[in-house]
Amino acid sequence: MVKRLGHALLAICLLTGCAARQSTQKVVDTNEVKRILHTLAADDMEGRAAFTPGVERAADFIASEFTKIGLEPFADEPDFRQTFEVVQIRPATWEVSFDGVEVPEDHIIVSSNSPGVNWNTDPNVSLIQIKAGADFAQRFQEVSAGVTDAIVVVDTSFASLFHRYRGFLMRDRINQDKRASPTPSIVYVLANNIPTSFRVAFTNSIEEQPLFNVIGMLPGKTRPQEYVIFSAHYDHIGIIDAVGQDSIANGADDDASGVSAVISLANYYKKRDDNARTLLFVGFTAEEIGLVGSKYFSSQINADEVVAMINIEMIGKDARFGPNSLYVTGYDQSDLAKIMQQNVENTDFTFHPDPYPTQNLFYRSDNASLAAVGVPAHTFSTVQIDQDRYYHTVKDEVETLSTENIVSSIQAIALGAKTIVSGEDTPARVAKLEP
Repeated sequence: MVKRLGHALLAICLLTGCAARQSTQKVVDTNEVKRILHTLAADDMEGRAAFTPGVERAADFIASEFTKIGLEPFADEPDFRQTFEVVQIRPATWEVSFDGVEVPEDHIIVSSNSPGVNWNTDPNVSLIQIKAGADFAQRFQEVSAGVTDAIVVVDTSFASLFHRYRGFLMRDRINQDKRASPTPSIVYVLANNIPTSFRVAFTNSIEEQPLFNVIGMLPGKTRPQEYVIFSAHYDHIGIIDAVGQDSIANGADDDASGVSAVISLANYYKKRDDNARTLLFVGFTAEEIGLVGSKYFSSQINADEVVAMINIEMIGKDARFGPNSLYVTGYDQSDLAKIMQQNVENTDFTFHPDPYPTQNLFYRSDNASLAAVGVPAHTFSTVQIDQDRYYHTVKDEVETLSTENIVSSIQAIALGAKTIVSGEDTPARVAKLEP
């Protein structure tokens, strides 16, 4: 009798596991994921850089998907757009001479929100050097946090890294506070020696511009004032230096893959129509130039009402842990990932701690602003950031992605968030950052 009961229980467990696996297959339509990816990463989106017609088209597309699904706007915002004004700062002119010799323009990086400077061997300007053999990323981060105007001489052994950083830093800078005072100006110069004399002159173009997050809402049935957020950024880096005939950084993995997940999850939960808590589906703008959209969003919502935030970033390739796995930044900062792991217990899916702790990814994506004020806000990803050759290049195309990996990641997130959406589980809060 006991033996037969054991066999019966085993059969039930196996059937339950199979049911769990089969139910996840209904979460997402693979063809829909492909359609969204190809639309957002198409050349006519022009790389979706902030302040460009391409990012406008991407926002319109996401809004049209939210309309088709039947979501509601958040806070009665028209066209699902949460619009806000920022000050856009863009380098206009720059020139540097060391010891009377002009430095090539592409050996210069200007990092400043000042209208311009004109330094002539100014004793108030610090001279700093990043020497050969240094930890470039760490030294760059240290000097960029300086409190005085500075010239940073970067050894030519770091030429490739210098030019990569230049591609990001010589683009738009943003002041979200229009009344903010100018911060110290830092000019990076690719050279081998500290000069005995120098001349530095640059000007910035400064103007107010609109930006907009795209937010769709599915009101909660029984706990409408408790929010669960699913998010991804829809901007990318736009037109960059050409490789062959291609100059469009399409951003298929970064982060059209995450946006495809947000839209797919919105469609899934709308069809279920049983969410206890209010669900927000957010496409953030201007992540690539300083998490600008998510910083604004976090200022417009009561963090105490946000139960969890699942931010989705680059899920187009297998994680270090293999197929059917995602890693979670700040894994141990709350128990969100542990709850989600329990909910996928009878499937092949697994959630893992972030394998790149030295990269500080927990505070480098759009979850950061809400995590800083205590929300269990984490980024879910699969990108092997230490070896992805296509990151921020023109090679980040749909053809380089595994649609199966994106689909399985969406399924894992949907199933993993089940008890949080239903109100059965409430993740522990993240420790707030000290002001």
